[in-house]
Amino acid sequence: MKLHISTLITTILLCLLFVSIVESTQLPFSCDSLNPQTKSLKFCQTGLPISVRVQDLVSRLTLDEKISQLVNSAPAIPRLGIPAYEWWSESLHGVGSAGKGIFFNGSIAGATSFPQVILTAATFDENLWYRIGQVIGVEARGVYNAGQAIGMTFWAPNINIFRDPRWGRGQETPGEDPIMTGKYAIRYVRGVQGDSFNGGQLKKGHLQASACCKHFTAYDLDQWKNLDRFSFNAIVTPQDMADTFQPPFQDCIQKAQASGIMCSYNSVNGIPSCANYNLLTKTARQQWGFHGYITSDCDAVQVMHDNHRYGNTPEDSTAFALKAGMDIDCGDYLKKYTKSAVMKKKVSQVHIDRALHNLFSIRMRLGLFNGDPRKQLYGNISPSLVCAPQHQVLALEAARNGIVLLKNTGKLLPLSKAKTNSLAVIGHNANNAYILRGNYDGPPCKYIEILKALVGYAKSVQYQQGCNAANCTSADINQAVNIARNADYVVLVMGLDQTQEREQFDRDDLVLPGQQENLINSVAKAAKKPVILVILSGGPVDISFAKYNPKIGSILWAGYPGEAGGIALAEIIFGEHNPGGKLPVTWYPQAFVKIPMTDMRMRPDPKTGYPGRTYRFYKGPKVYEFGYGLSYTTYSYGFHSATPNTIQLNQLSSVKAVENSDSIHYTSVDEIGSDNCEKAKFSAHVSVENSGEMDGKHPVLLFVKQDKARNGSPIKQLVGFQKLEKFYKKFKSQPQGLPDFSFATKGRENDQYIITLYLAGITASNKLLRMSIVVSFRNI
Repeated sequence: MKLHISTLITTILLCLLFVSIVESTQLPFSCDSLNPQTKSLKFCQTGLPISVRVQDLVSRLTLDEKISQLVNSAPAIPRLGIPAYEWWSESLHGVGSAGKGIFFNGSIAGATSFPQVILTAATFDENLWYRIGQVIGVEARGVYNAGQAIGMTFWAPNINIFRDPRWGRGQETPGEDPIMTGKYAIRYVRGVQGDSFNGGQLKKGHLQASACCKHFTAYDLDQWKNLDRFSFNAIVTPQDMADTFQPPFQDCIQKAQASGIMCSYNSVNGIPSCANYNLLTKTARQQWGFHGYITSDCDAVQVMHDNHRYGNTPEDSTAFALKAGMDIDCGDYLKKYTKSAVMKKKVSQVHIDRALHNLFSIRMRLGLFNGDPRKQLYGNISPSLVCAPQHQVLALEAARNGIVLLKNTGKLLPLSKAKTNSLAVIGHNANNAYILRGNYDGPPCKYIEILKALVGYAKSVQYQQGCNAANCTSADINQAVNIARNADYVVLVMGLDQTQEREQFDRDDLVLPGQQENLINSVAKAAKKPVILVILSGGPVDISFAKYNPKIGSILWAGYPGEAGGIALAEIIFGEHNPGGKLPVTWYPQAFVKIPMTDMRMRPDPKTGYPGRTYRFYKGPKVYEFGYGLSYTTYSYGFHSATPNTIQLNQLSSVKAVENSDSIHYTSVDEIGSDNCEKAKFSAHVSVENSGEMDGKHPVLLFVKQDKARNGSPIKQLVGFQKLEKFYKKFKSQPQGLPDFSFATKGRENDQYIITLYLAGITASNKLLRMSIVVSFRNI
């Protein structure tokens, strides 16, 4: 008995020593070399494969301990030296404060705040996306190494398709095109996790930080009229699922090798996503080869029971989620009901062990079971790198290159600093730095209001708020008109903010709220010269009135441009930077709101007048096209060659049948270029000339269109884009191809199609350049 008590006391002291070490360092890691109690355990042997180590760890847990780890706020297991861990952290466009795993209450008070994703996407610059991911991953690890994090799993990126312009969370996404969204996922995830841009593997599977693609799947409605995301059942056709909603997630899993995915609140065709075995296990894990963890959106398992009525009891819903392949519940539903579900034999420990294997594998890949992470890989990432000057320069570069010039009549912009004596700045968004951040943000390193950034470019700058707020329920139009009347130039900074579009809040209208339009028109009418209108928004806005008003000379869309957005706008307005962004979403007219948000169909229905959605299928009027964007200079394109080829149907491992047809097939863009179908790729070579008077960076976008379209083929489809990084005035590029030059199409054996290639952009002749090639289909 004395020996037993002595051993017990020693064990308690060792545990207390371990706890004190963790508390003093604030780093949640296990297997410390100073703790002999755990040092000898098999799961602490770093020379063994992670799968073996995890199996050993899970085998040592009691049922209660296992269940405790199935929620985002996983408690410590002191007897095994396992510290508490928080799975929920955010890093949508910079290390954020929305989750529970990161704290900005120590030596690190903020992180680099990049533009909201929708504006970063407008750069059409894959290398930039990767570099932003790299910075976020480095700063995430830097915050952790500073002892201000208890988690290294970040629930980003959001790669849902921006299907409806009213969606409040569309601002979080790369836009409406599935191919572009997939490429964004690849670059962002690789950057965050520490992978290489060109496809190299992670260092022995180790993660710099863990990225999680969300929300799986067909999630793009939050709160519209009387319907919310917690009870919405998205009815999606197999064709739309295969060629619109799923490709970004397939890219995220197969090409980005993301370590996490999140199942969404909504049901898809009657089954809640977090209870969908076909989605989580058959598709993600078995078909696509996913090896990471699957988390629910927060409280999604409870939502499954309470809102979707999927499961008669809480234990039923818990069992459905675990058996479908979900690993962790953001919330406490699994903590409450998993044990009773086991006791009632609704779910077995096999499913719990599988979930724990996935979860602890990620923690080990993050280096949290290898002793002090600061002495391991990524331990040399200094906290001083958070908000490093080069990171802030990258935030400025992203804002500069994302901002889109929508109108520039008579070359009103850029303004001349030397010739601008007085400047009137009007608008509720002009003197508000917080608005620049968007949602899912964190405290930025530093920021400056648009108004303050403009001060210094003119000898005199006068400001008037105009609207009381973004809703503009009242506006001081007379005062705004008075200062506009006396200024050389007027900049109106209008648009939306997070009170108008955000998570759990979709818009009812596409026009500017309240009296904004009246204010803009009144100021424009009174001003000496045509005015400059700046729109801040995540989603599209119907600004047709401004587009066609000759007194509004220039329009800039700036999204939510992040910590450096004010500087970027000032530089663009006064010609220190040439805008080159292009819209990643279609801008629809107000009449589009007649279409219910709940209609998930992508393709038009001529019988009912349904116009379809996104540039790929929408056949109605537009305010601005996807891919639209002007410049201060002039570019002209030239096709030099395009190589036709044969599409081989049966050698594609993931070829899909078109809905209601056994003989017609279609493939995604990237599948055509698979190793088994080398001949299916073709190349197109173009040259681009800057024939204007100003340097600029310029994205080239290539689309294809089938001249013999049928079975719901797109009007056109983006198949490649490339940002010309150093594109100076009078520079003419050599003929060059764009990356991933394969294309989505369909056909029967022995069919021949004429495929038309389009180059998007304003050419010297102001026409869209096109070239046609013949593509044959054959069965082999």
